[in-house]
Amino acid sequence: QKKNLKKFEICFPGTKKMQKKSEKNLKKCQKFQIFFPGTVWMLEILSLIRQDGDPRWCRSVPNWDRGPWLETLLGLRRARANARPRIISSHLPVHMFPKAFFGSKAKVIYTVRDPKDVLVSLFHFARIFRPYRDPGSLGDFMDKFLQGDVPFGSWFQHVRGWLQLRGRENFFWISYEELQQDLRGSVQRLCSFLCHPLSPAALDAVVTNASFAAMSHNPMSNFSLSPGFILDRSRGPFLRKGGDTWGHLGTAGTSRG
Repeated sequence: QKKNLKKFEICFPGTKKMQKKSEKNLKKCQKFQIFFPGTVWMLEILSLIRQDGDPRWCRSVPNWDRGPWLETLLGLRRARANARPRIISSHLPVHMFPKAFFGSKAKVIYTVRDPKDVLVSLFHFARIFRPYRDPGSLGDFMDKFLQGDVPFGSWFQHVRGWLQLRGRENFFWISYEELQQDLRGSVQRLCSFLCHPLSPAALDAVVTNASFAAMSHNPMSNFSLSPGFILDRSRGPFLRKGGDTWGHLGTAGTSRG
């Protein structure tokens, strides 16, 4: 059964066997995308790049199978079953990431997002994700967020830890806001890092199919296939466009951030 384990004072879902198995299999994997909770958009972009813009894979295979999560045994099993080049997702902070990565050629894509947007997004997710404890009010959750008392620990430590890898040949970082402002240019930068050039038509297809509108109508990407005992969709949709921090936090919340 899945449990919330406490390690290095960080809560994360997983099992005791996870770390050993991830170390064993990491060198066979080629592409990781890391994000403090909120990996879905980048996963869609990478899935489309992998398929040269062809959306059929994204429309026929759930995103949790296309880019399974490293921190679960089920995710590792799914990753081993996937054809190369593999995409693997993770929320882990750098000090808990499999040490085998640092001696491998596996590529990591790290996405940074404004912490105020992360707070609101994680709050909504905690409300609908049944395995998590009830987040209470947004104000209460903000206090926990600032203290690092949320799943996967402190956002601030997470970002500082991973960005220490800047300059490594196999590490690429990008902000969520860059994706919002210039998705096409961001995809081109990703393709350059991945050594995966796209034709103009394929690039157009990636941008079109990675849009919020396309993802929100794709059951393989919007988590509408998740069972009710995992997601309580009566409390809100999984996929949210974001960018509404001011409306949720108001002046006090944004100044505290």
